[in-house]
Amino acid sequence: MGKIIFYEDRNFQGRSYECMSDCSDMTSYLNKCTSCRVESGCFMVYDRPNYMGNQYFLKRGEYSDYTTMGMSDSIRSCRLIPQHRGSYRMRIFERENFQGQSHELSDDCDNIQDRYRMTDCQSCNVMDGHWLMYEQPHFRGRMMYLRPGEYRSPREVGYSGIRLSSARRIVDSSAPLQRQDDVPEARRVQEHERHGHGSHGHEDRIHQAYYGLLLGNQRGLSINKVIYKEE
Repeated sequence: MGKIIFYEDRNFQGRSYECMSDCSDMTSYLNKCTSCRVESGCFMVYDRPNYMGNQYFLKRGEYSDYTTMGMSDSIRSCRLIPQHRGSYRMRIFERENFQGQSHELSDDCDNIQDRYRMTDCQSCNVMDGHWLMYEQPHFRGRMMYLRPGEYRSPREVGYSGIRLSSARRIVDSSAPLQRQDDVPEARRVQEHERHGHGSHGHEDRIHQAYYGLLLGNQRGLSINKVIYKEE
């Protein structure tokens, strides 16, 4: 079972909302969400309702400020990523609606275009396992969470003009509890930004820094609740 606690303000302040399942619209519980703690399991968070818009993968740990991940000012929806112990299979297609050249993946691929000589990747069919796809090679740029099912176009999840270029399986891991500031690359980029230095590819490196392997979490009864903290 997974559990994530969202907070209205940075540094885990203000009203909070405990979530142990998917939530399609966080505004039903909080006015905004700018920090969180993942106590168990792994979650995908989105900056638009109904699992749309920019997506970020969070494993067990503390995230004191969403803006350091290149997000908008609030999380609007989230999905619990279930545990998967079987095989991984996904068929990718060059064009939307399962058209053009296609190939089947069963492992991570850091550069779809180079490995399969595909000019693009715009649709896919996930048969087994849970995956993250990225818009740039080597698991960089915006990401898209894929559960078993058919995906006719990135526009289905609110992306337009995106080219999917790499894919990674979400696999089990026994990594320890992690704080947001303990991610070395994220901390280095934040320090660089504080000193006023521009950083090309800042968002890409944040994406990389926050990618973690899936912690084991078990399916169970979903219970969500809002906690109103006394000021």
